[in-house]
Amino acid sequence: MNNRILLVEDDQSFGAVLKDYLTINNFDVTLATDGEKGLKAFTEGEFDICIFDVMMPKKDGFSLAEDVKKMDKATPIIFLTAKNLREDILRGYQIGADDYITKPFDTELLLYKIKAILQRSSGAETEDQDQFKISNMLFDSVLRQLKIGDQEFKLSPKENELLKLLCVHRNDFMPRDLALRKIWRKENYFTARSMDVYIAKLRKYLKDDPGLEIINVHGEGFRLLIKN
Repeated sequence: MNNRILLVEDDQSFGAVLKDYLTINNFDVTLATDGEKGLKAFTEGEFDICIFDVMMPKKDGFSLAEDVKKMDKATPIIFLTAKNLREDILRGYQIGADDYITKPFDTELLLYKIKAILQRSSGAETEDQDQFKISNMLFDSVLRQLKIGDQEFKLSPKENELLKLLCVHRNDFMPRDLALRKIWRKENYFTARSMDVYIAKLRKYLKDDPGLEIINVHGEGFRLLIKN
């Protein structure tokens, strides 16, 4: 059964194009063109994830999300917005947003983010897993111990947490902002640059394993790619 998306977007042309794109990628999409219609659709249907435009007539995306969270706290929500104001982004996350994407955006990136959020919400990512054997890598996140062939490394706490997130999302998209929120507890220029340093360190550890590679995804996240 395809995952079900509630898309609420008042720009009917853009909404129709986005609905078609998501449908082509095997999602079952219900499109509503304002916040009130979106709330009615949510109360009458069942959805795995919601995508809400922020600026809409009758009921804005934030108000709609607050109503949705009162009915079902577990439903993931992505906000779409033409504004990139810090206050709006913070409000979105305070309401319980799983992501906040500024228009215009790469639809392929949105697809990656939807899949990553659905994977997390389903529990398929096994975040309670402590040990990983991937390609030639043995990783124990409790001991912070990484083994690749005959080499053994003791990881720092942040290296350890970051590698665990990558392992959990292996072969899939790990959003940059997810790592920043979970590990650094804040998102800003300095924490983002710090994470890039740690990614570079992990790449050095993994360079002797030809079956693994950490790749960038559109500058918005990373992917631990298993080549064999």
